[in-house]
Amino acid sequence: AVFRFYPLVRGAYYSLTEWDGYNEPVFVGLQNFINLITQDDLFRAAIANTVKLLLTLPVWVIFPMILAVLIFQEVPGWRFFRGAYFFPCVLSAVIVGSIFNMVLRIDGPLNQLLRGVGLKPLALDWLGTPMTALPSVIAVAIWASFGTGVIVFLAGLGSVPTDFFDAAKIDGANWLQTLWFIIVPVLRPTIEFVAVTASMGMLTSLFGYVYVMTGGGPGTATYLPEYLIWIQQGSLNRPGYASAISMMLFLILFAVALFQIRLMARAKED
Repeated sequence: AVFRFYPLVRGAYYSLTEWDGYNEPVFVGLQNFINLITQDDLFRAAIANTVKLLLTLPVWVIFPMILAVLIFQEVPGWRFFRGAYFFPCVLSAVIVGSIFNMVLRIDGPLNQLLRGVGLKPLALDWLGTPMTALPSVIAVAIWASFGTGVIVFLAGLGSVPTDFFDAAKIDGANWLQTLWFIIVPVLRPTIEFVAVTASMGMLTSLFGYVYVMTGGGPGTATYLPEYLIWIQQGSLNRPGYASAISMMLFLILFAVALFQIRLMARAKED
């Protein structure tokens, strides 16, 4: 109640005010929200980038699931990879962002590698080009967090009866058939859980990567609502307006979670 509900209520109140954080808040009703929707180009850019971000959700789910299946089936080196995959999760976004700032710069290791193997046209300014900046940030965020999904899927795979795999092997099922017809149906609750938590995480946990790697640029290519909240609060000293953006982000999170939960419920009924 103290650390969740009360701040939410206070934030909702401040979103209806014009406030500089020092003087008494002035109640302005829905004016902040009207300005966001009708006048704020940065907010519209942040929402457009959020839609692009949400479209990558299947990658956040499928990638760790496949790696977890490979570890579960004890492919060569599985013990090493089980720890290696989780290692990035213990690093802060600032550390990860700083590392990939060096890796992805125009004269960085990635471009040197591409030039070395004859792929010079692919050597781009990954964080300085609007077309590649947001995908680069998303790719780094996935790399830094997919280990958690691997652990969750491994826990789910522990509940799969080994008889299922033995029966599939006897029937001549290949790896993809085993994955699609046995593992995916059994892991359905786990997939749903990872999908919901991943979508919540991608909307609320990318600030550190954006702040360190691109600063929202180039232009507005990597602006996201949480970064825009910081700009309004920390740089422009408009906590009332920042609270309005926070409420909009909360509504987006709520809508995405509600949509996923209803979709899962409908799938179970079918």
